[in-house]
Amino acid sequence: MAETKKGHGINIPVILLGVVVVAVFGTAIFSYQVNETERAVVLTFNKITDEKGPGLHFRWPLPIQKIQKYDIRLRCYDGNIGKLEEIRTADGKNITAGIYTVYRIQDLVKFQTSGGNIAAAEDDLASLMRTVKSAVIGKYNLNQLVNTDPKKIMIAKMEEEMLALIAPKVKELYGLEVVAASIKTIGVPETPAKAIAERMIQERDAAAAKYKEEGNVKSRRIMTEADTAKRNALTQAEAKATRLRAEGDAAAAQHLAVFAENPELAVFLRKLDSMKRLMGKRTTLVLDTNSAPFDILKYGGVSLEKPAKKN
Repeated sequence: MAETKKGHGINIPVILLGVVVVAVFGTAIFSYQVNETERAVVLTFNKITDEKGPGLHFRWPLPIQKIQKYDIRLRCYDGNIGKLEEIRTADGKNITAGIYTVYRIQDLVKFQTSGGNIAAAEDDLASLMRTVKSAVIGKYNLNQLVNTDPKKIMIAKMEEEMLALIAPKVKELYGLEVVAASIKTIGVPETPAKAIAERMIQERDAAAAKYKEEGNVKSRRIMTEADTAKRNALTQAEAKATRLRAEGDAAAAQHLAVFAENPELAVFLRKLDSMKRLMGKRTTLVLDTNSAPFDILKYGGVSLEKPAKKN
């Protein structure tokens, strides 16, 4: 009796496993995931009915609904035809130029309606890039593309014009947003390359000569200013020296007048000055006091009184 009940019991693990399997398959069939860098177009019976952003979304299984996902990140494209073909500038010079565009899928419905094929869209974009490149660059002179003076280069304006011609057409046809159209490379054919290089060398030599002359002018001006300052300083110094000599002569004249009245005082002061120069500190000398100027050390060696006038 116990064995019969055991054989007809419910196996819960098996049931749970079945539920999990059904849930997994149900999720796979009735939902889909859109990544952060993607957008999805929902087609119901091959007609566009919705557009979805990132996240988990519900869907009806095939053949009712089909989900088409597109990467909406920026793409860099430099074309596949005429990348470096020759272009004739407005002044009759031949150059080679290559451009590139940066675009992304903006209008998913328009892109899906146009066929939803990136390769086909890029083929048409390449043809348009080739046409616009020749039309825009051909309006400018060579020195507006290559020049030692940055102010004369018009590459930024050329790129703006190319973007204005490419972006609206590509958006209208495929729903693509072109955010940049830029010049990638600029070259010259081998024949005129030497002439262009020589012209650039001449321009640089002329610029170097100009800067050199400006430096010479500044150097001469500085030297002139220095000479003027030197002459002014010498003139002032000579004037001051003349004034000091005059003051010294005036002071000397006063002393000479005193000495003329008392020549014995003058002799005494001269001997005293000589003693100061001959003898240092703590000097011991054994000399004859009868010899000048040491005779001033002898008592009564010199009389400072004026000699009596003779009758």
